[in-house]
Amino acid sequence: MDKINQLVYFAFMKAPLTPKAEQTRQRIIEQAAVLFNLKGFAGTSYQDLIEATGVTKGCLYGHFASKEELAVEAFEYAAQILIDKVGEAMAPYAHAGQRLRALLQFYHTYLSKPVLAGGCPVLNTVVEADDNQPALHARVILVLNRLHKGVYKLIELGKAQGHFKASANAQDLATFFVATVEGGILLGKAYNDSKPLQTVLRQLERCLQQELGDF
Repeated sequence: MDKINQLVYFAFMKAPLTPKAEQTRQRIIEQAAVLFNLKGFAGTSYQDLIEATGVTKGCLYGHFASKEELAVEAFEYAAQILIDKVGEAMAPYAHAGQRLRALLQFYHTYLSKPVLAGGCPVLNTVVEADDNQPALHARVILVLNRLHKGVYKLIELGKAQGHFKASANAQDLATFFVATVEGGILLGKAYNDSKPLQTVLRQLERCLQQELGDF
């Protein structure tokens, strides 16, 4: 790289954030995550973000080039909370069957004890971002893939431990698990009632017992 190109390159590089600036940026992400989850991307204005975060519009633009950029980072923060909570629910157990029961129990209380105000960040985001926000939609797909892979690996672990039927199709069951749970959450939110989700989870457990064996 010649000297002129070096000068141009360094002129456009962002200076590293100071610890205080990094804290401010993280605080904006955390508070924006709740706001987006409650009001949606389209329903959240810059004024809403300014009021919720307590920063100026200049500060907001200084950290994020657009509302879309902030929404992506806010969703990733919210999704990580979900992933961490799922991991915490299963962490005490080594037996794959116990882990699967812990996962089902986690979702039994999902509506009454949401990981973030406003409900499920994955469901809330995927519906709105489907056609309008491709970057946000792509992040949702990554999270769904992680959830799918996690259930798949759990079933494969159970087969390796000898607790689940060797004939069980882990790929199909993982897809069925994620689709069923998310569908139950959608119904529960639509009716503002946890009963549809509870019904779905009970049927899901029966199906898993049939396919995997008693766990």
